[in-house]
Amino acid sequence: QVQLVESGGGLVQAGGSLRLSCVASGRTFSTAAMGWFRQAPGKDREFVAVINWNGANVDIAESVKGRFTISRDNAKNTVYLQMNSLKAEDTGTYYCGVSQFSYFNRGSNFEVASWGQGTLVTVSS
Repeated sequence: QVQLVESGGGLVQAGGSLRLSCVASGRTFSTAAMGWFRQAPGKDREFVAVINWNGANVDIAESVKGRFTISRDNAKNTVYLQMNSLKAEDTGTYYCGVSQFSYFNRGSNFEVASWGQGTLVTVSS
Protein backbone atom coordinates (compact mmCIF):
# COMPACT_ATOMS: atom_id res chain seq x y z
CA GLN A 1 0.00 0.00 0.00
CA VAL A 2 1.29 3.45 -0.93
CA GLN A 3 1.73 5.96 1.89
CA LEU A 4 1.57 9.66 1.05
CA VAL A 5 2.99 12.64 2.93
CA GLU A 6 2.11 16.18 1.85
CA SER A 7 4.07 19.33 2.66
CA GLY A 8 4.36 22.93 1.56
CA GLY A 9 1.17 24.41 2.93
CA GLY A 10 1.07 27.60 4.94
CA LEU A 11 -0.22 31.14 5.16
CA VAL A 12 0.13 33.35 2.09
CA GLN A 13 -1.32 36.64 0.95
CA ALA A 14 -3.70 36.80 -1.96
CA GLY A 15 -1.76 36.92 -5.20
CA GLY A 16 1.09 34.88 -3.76
CA SER A 17 2.37 31.42 -4.61
CA LEU A 18 2.96 28.10 -2.90
CA ARG A 19 4.25 24.76 -4.07
CA LEU A 20 2.88 21.65 -2.47
CA SER A 21 4.75 18.35 -2.51
CA CYS A 22 3.52 14.85 -1.95
CA VAL A 23 6.11 12.14 -1.35
CA ALA A 24 5.00 8.55 -1.78
CA SER A 25 6.44 5.37 -0.40
CA GLY A 26 5.93 2.11 -2.18
CA ARG A 27 6.94 0.61 -5.46
CA THR A 28 3.68 1.37 -7.26
CA PHE A 29 4.05 5.16 -7.33
CA SER A 30 5.73 5.35 -10.72
CA THR A 31 2.88 3.44 -12.38
CA ALA A 32 -0.01 5.16 -10.62
CA ALA A 33 -2.06 8.18 -11.52
CA MET A 34 -1.97 10.85 -8.81
CA GLY A 35 -4.09 13.79 -7.85
CA TRP A 36 -4.55 16.80 -5.63
CA PHE A 37 -7.82 17.54 -3.94
CA ARG A 38 -8.94 20.16 -1.45
CA GLN A 39 -11.55 20.66 1.18
CA ALA A 40 -12.64 24.06 2.43
CA PRO A 41 -14.32 24.38 5.84
CA GLY A 42 -17.91 23.25 5.64
CA LYS A 43 -17.58 22.00 2.07
CA ASP A 44 -17.07 18.68 0.35
CA ARG A 45 -13.68 17.59 -0.88
CA GLU A 46 -13.17 18.54 -4.52
CA PHE A 47 -10.72 17.63 -7.22
CA VAL A 48 -8.07 20.20 -8.07
CA ALA A 49 -5.67 18.50 -10.47
CA VAL A 50 -4.76 14.98 -11.55
CA ILE A 51 -1.92 13.51 -13.57
CA ASN A 52 -1.42 10.12 -15.19
CA TRP A 53 1.49 7.80 -14.44
CA ASN A 54 4.03 9.37 -16.80
CA GLY A 55 2.84 12.97 -16.67
CA ALA A 56 1.65 12.98 -20.25
CA ASN A 57 -1.96 13.75 -19.37
CA VAL A 58 -3.38 16.09 -16.77
CA ASP A 59 -6.78 17.45 -15.85
CA ILE A 60 -7.15 20.74 -13.98
CA ALA A 61 -10.31 22.01 -12.31
CA GLU A 62 -11.84 25.04 -13.99
CA SER A 63 -11.64 27.05 -10.78
CA VAL A 64 -7.83 26.88 -10.77
CA LYS A 65 -7.03 26.48 -14.45
CA GLY A 66 -4.34 28.91 -15.56
CA ARG A 67 -3.14 29.37 -11.97
CA PHE A 68 -2.28 25.86 -10.75
CA THR A 69 0.03 23.30 -12.34
CA ILE A 70 0.47 19.64 -11.43
CA SER A 71 3.67 17.74 -12.17
CA ARG A 72 5.50 14.66 -10.98
CA ASP A 73 9.02 13.31 -10.63
CA ASN A 74 8.89 9.52 -10.60
CA ALA A 75 12.59 9.30 -9.71
CA LYS A 76 11.76 11.13 -6.48
CA ASN A 77 8.38 9.50 -5.90
CA THR A 78 6.94 13.00 -5.69
CA VAL A 79 3.99 14.85 -7.16
CA TYR A 80 3.80 18.64 -7.01
CA LEU A 81 1.12 21.28 -7.12
CA GLN A 82 2.37 24.73 -8.08
CA MET A 83 -0.18 27.32 -7.03
CA ASN A 84 0.11 30.87 -8.35
CA SER A 85 -2.12 33.94 -8.07
CA LEU A 86 -3.73 32.48 -4.98
CA LYS A 87 -7.15 33.71 -3.93
CA ALA A 88 -8.95 33.63 -0.60
CA GLU A 89 -11.29 30.97 -1.99
CA ASP A 90 -8.30 28.65 -2.46
CA THR A 91 -8.10 28.30 1.33
CA GLY A 92 -8.52 24.76 2.56
CA THR A 93 -6.79 21.51 3.35
CA TYR A 94 -5.08 20.02 0.33
CA TYR A 95 -4.85 16.26 0.01
CA CYS A 96 -2.77 14.07 -2.22
CA GLY A 97 -4.39 10.93 -3.55
CA VAL A 98 -3.14 7.90 -5.47
CA SER A 99 -5.14 5.79 -7.87
CA GLN A 100 -4.87 2.05 -8.36
CA PHE A 101 -4.81 2.78 -12.08
CA SER A 102 -2.19 4.38 -14.31
CA TYR A 103 -4.68 6.45 -16.28
CA PHE A 104 -7.81 8.42 -15.52
CA ASN A 105 -10.86 9.45 -17.47
CA ARG A 106 -11.65 12.79 -15.85
CA GLY A 107 -10.47 14.44 -12.68
CA SER A 108 -14.03 14.75 -11.44
CA ASN A 109 -14.42 10.95 -11.30
CA PHE A 110 -10.85 10.10 -10.29
CA GLU A 111 -10.94 7.17 -7.87
CA VAL A 112 -8.53 7.53 -4.97
CA ALA A 113 -7.17 4.35 -3.40
CA SER A 114 -5.16 6.06 -0.65
CA TRP A 115 -5.05 9.55 0.81
CA GLY A 116 -2.37 11.60 2.47
CA GLN A 117 -2.99 13.38 5.76
CA GLY A 118 -3.39 16.79 4.13
CA THR A 119 -1.64 20.13 4.33
CA LEU A 120 -3.40 23.37 5.20
CA VAL A 121 -3.31 26.33 2.84
CA THR A 122 -4.59 29.67 4.10
CA VAL A 123 -4.83 32.62 1.75
CA SER A 124 -5.41 35.98 3.38
CA SER A 125 -7.23 38.67 1.43
